[in-house]
Amino acid sequence: MKQLKLTKDQIQKLGLSAVGFVVLIYVYFSFFLGPLNDSRDSMLGTITELQGKIANSKNEMTKANNLEKQASNATSRFAALKALSQEGAPIAWFPPRMKTFFTNQEIDKSSARLEGSAPFKEPDLANWMRYTWLVDLPQADFSTLGKAVSTLENTEPLLSITKITIRALPDDPQFQQVSLTATTAILKR
Repeated sequence: MKQLKLTKDQIQKLGLSAVGFVVLIYVYFSFFLGPLNDSRDSMLGTITELQGKIANSKNEMTKANNLEKQASNATSRFAALKALSQEGAPIAWFPPRMKTFFTNQEIDKSSARLEGSAPFKEPDLANWMRYTWLVDLPQADFSTLGKAVSTLENTEPLLSITKITIRALPDDPQFQQVSLTATTAILKR
């Protein structure tokens, strides 16, 4: 094999070419490929951030749809409850209504009287008043009374019984004397 002899000039050119090649690779990676990698990394970060925002937006849209359904349901319930509040002063229509109710439940004697009224403290219920009524049932059978009270609370959504006082009648132990304290929410007119 023939040995290759390089001249000094050729060695300098070869060394200069090698240095030039190294500089070229450095310039390529530093000034061309480096910024592209940085740009790609920042875009990937931006994409990840936007995907998170999109996921949050989808969650918010789901919550907004649920809230819209709840608002629609609440509005319809409010309209139904508003329709249950009769015209006129409650003192005029509530006692006869209770008398009719208990008569239909086979409790013949009943009376209702207003104990007091007060506005609701909650700002959302500013148009409503709380009325407290005392309903006396001088003679009631225990099982009939239980059915009547459960029916009353299930059919009157704006009424809640807050206190029940039951006393046995000494003359007739089959019957009890009952006092109910009930509160109602009635729309101000």
